[in-house]
Amino acid sequence: MLVLGIESSCDETGAAVVRSDGTVLSDVVQSQVDLHARYGGVVPELASRDHARNIDPVVREALARANVGLDDLGGIAVTNRPGLVGALLVGVQFAKGIAWARGLPLVGVDHLVGHLLAVFLRRPGESSDEAAPRPEFPFVALLASGGHTSIYHVDGPTEDACRELGGTRDDAAGEAFDKVAKLLGLGYPGGPVIDRLAAIGDASRFPQKAPMASVRSLEFSFSGIKSRMARHVADHGIPKDEAEIAALCASFQRAVTDVLAKKLVQAAEMNGVSRVVLGGGVAANRELRERVRTMANARGIDCFVPPLASCTDNAAMIAYAGAARLGRGERDGWDLTATSQTSLLRLTRKGRGAR
Repeated sequence: MLVLGIESSCDETGAAVVRSDGTVLSDVVQSQVDLHARYGGVVPELASRDHARNIDPVVREALARANVGLDDLGGIAVTNRPGLVGALLVGVQFAKGIAWARGLPLVGVDHLVGHLLAVFLRRPGESSDEAAPRPEFPFVALLASGGHTSIYHVDGPTEDACRELGGTRDDAAGEAFDKVAKLLGLGYPGGPVIDRLAAIGDASRFPQKAPMASVRSLEFSFSGIKSRMARHVADHGIPKDEAEIAALCASFQRAVTDVLAKKLVQAAEMNGVSRVVLGGGVAANRELRERVRTMANARGIDCFVPPLASCTDNAAMIAYAGAARLGRGERDGWDLTATSQTSLLRLTRKGRGAR
């Protein structure tokens, strides 16, 4: 079965055609990075307007690259939560229009479920490392992005099979990267530039304590380390020497990736699971990928890291998650709505892991 996936939850307009086995036939993303860079973050109203301009050509391009028409599709999947409501509405209404006009089944997908299942995508031209076997269920996954940072126990490809074990109490890891980059005058988005500079920086020059590092808790907190970086800049100013900026980036990144990796592996051990998975935009971070692999291998835990294209927001993961729903015979009616709240959080918050 071929599924058209549509993603518009934040600042990227995406459309993809994916087979139900995870084979990606096309994956088109229209980024809004340049649009929001001058503001240092995403402006919701601008994001919604840009989605409205781009959604039709992006969907057409995805169908053309896959060499399929609407009549070849078995269904449509669209992100309907969580995210910026105005941005989500563009994708949801467009998907509903196509589904109604062509009589196609329609399902809404929780954006976080998409990230948790992105590791199952099979993209053309994958390297031998990226083409490694996909994980079996159950696994423990770290989902880290600009808006979310949580650890999940995943028993299957459904929302009710994803149980949150711990999450951030304040800022998401990706947000902390962006805010620290802004403090250091590095621009937006901050994750890639901090990762690049950290690779050449001396992390021991400005040692940072890993935030909320207690292994007795699977919770996270990144507001404190962000505040410490702000105080450093307030006291000393933005460094003019690249080596000093690189050292600050390296120390910040080391502390954040250390606590993310340690708690992911700890969560797997606490739950008797032998597989860990990374997902979300922060999973593209070089040091995080390396640290998780190293720590997991040392404990005899299998580590599955998706290729970079599957980490950031994309419609292929939405199509695959939607295909799982469609394959079970699930359908959403025309009352499908968009919301900023994730159903994963509402369903599982009361079932949090060890404190």
